[in-house]
Amino acid sequence: MPRALLALAIGAFGIGTTEFVVMGMLPDIAAGLDVSVPAVGLLISAYAIGVVIGAPTLTALGLRFTPRQTLVALMVVFVVGNALAALAPTYGTLAAARVLTALSHGSFFGVGAVAARRLVPPERATQAISLMITGLTLANVIGVPLGTFIAQQTSWRLVLGGIALIGLLTIAGLLAWMPDDAGEPADLRGELRAFRRAQVWLVLGLTMVGFAAMFAVYSYVSPILTELGGIPVGWVTPVLGLFGVGTTVGTLAGGRLGDRYGFSFVAVGMVGVAAVLVAFAFLARTPVAAVALLVLFGTVAFSLGPVVQNGVIEAARVPGGSLVSAANQGAFNVANALGAALGAVVISAGLGYTAPMWVGAVLALAGAGIAVLARRVGSRGAPLEAAEGPDVDVPSAAPLRDAA
Repeated sequence: MPRALLALAIGAFGIGTTEFVVMGMLPDIAAGLDVSVPAVGLLISAYAIGVVIGAPTLTALGLRFTPRQTLVALMVVFVVGNALAALAPTYGTLAAARVLTALSHGSFFGVGAVAARRLVPPERATQAISLMITGLTLANVIGVPLGTFIAQQTSWRLVLGGIALIGLLTIAGLLAWMPDDAGEPADLRGELRAFRRAQVWLVLGLTMVGFAAMFAVYSYVSPILTELGGIPVGWVTPVLGLFGVGTTVGTLAGGRLGDRYGFSFVAVGMVGVAAVLVAFAFLARTPVAAVALLVLFGTVAFSLGPVVQNGVIEAARVPGGSLVSAANQGAFNVANALGAALGAVVISAGLGYTAPMWVGAVLALAGAGIAVLARRVGSRGAPLEAAEGPDVDVPSAAPLRDAA
């Protein structure tokens, strides 16, 4: 494994930890700043806003620089944001610091995915992306529980300060290991031309619809486990830890399977997600089956992430592809909001906690259909509309022998 991928994974670990650890520190932050827990909960929304704003904006600004320069700059923003959050004297300051921190999120994964593909031979492009994303899944297994524990025992400020140090470690790794030529010459006009391709929009639609299936269920996983499965509240955290292990295994497996089977794997995987959710709806009241199916659900769903991320870059068919890669990160956030909202609608309608599973199954099947269509359109190479010039077909990745 090229060591530069390790630097990307460390950065992904830090980003994943800072995004989700606030959920476990809500009471501690509220007590420390003398505000209500719901007010602190708005920090989660503030972070999401920062991701949506930062993904396209900072990626576009970074096109004039090499991926290494852009990634280092993004990590500098990340470090400053977390440091300011750790020192924030007021709630308003903390909210502003969280938005600043989030600006680097989508762009880091977007640019990082493009750089990761360039570090390995073309036939291992999806694996390279999966190794980077593994840092994000490990954040939910290790970073968030550990950060929550430290906040409860000491201070939430210490946790955010520690995350800033992870950012500094990432910067050191990028400067030491990321090659200068881990990218292709690109410009804003060329990157925007990618959005004229029908396949790009289909992949983005797949992300928003197909992955909403995961968030429709995961957003309500705690009451699903306790109310339906009869699992004691104290066991929810260990079960979520198992779910995190499943997502990590799925991400790594998806990298290999995606390189071998391409987008066909996504279509089959979405059908698999739907099948698991249907089984979950029928067996959710059996504790052992509920836990097993939840872990299987996370494994299958997360195995598709690296394949879709690589797929949207290949669908762009332009040098670089950082902008569409970052746009796909924004689409993941849309999926999060869409899935949670649809789950809330059916629960509020009195349909019970199995209803989000049926919603998720429908969304996954719709995602499978979009995946099939995206694959067919990609085989024809049909653009969304006539481009000003001919599309530029580039390899999925080019090996950098000095990075191995």
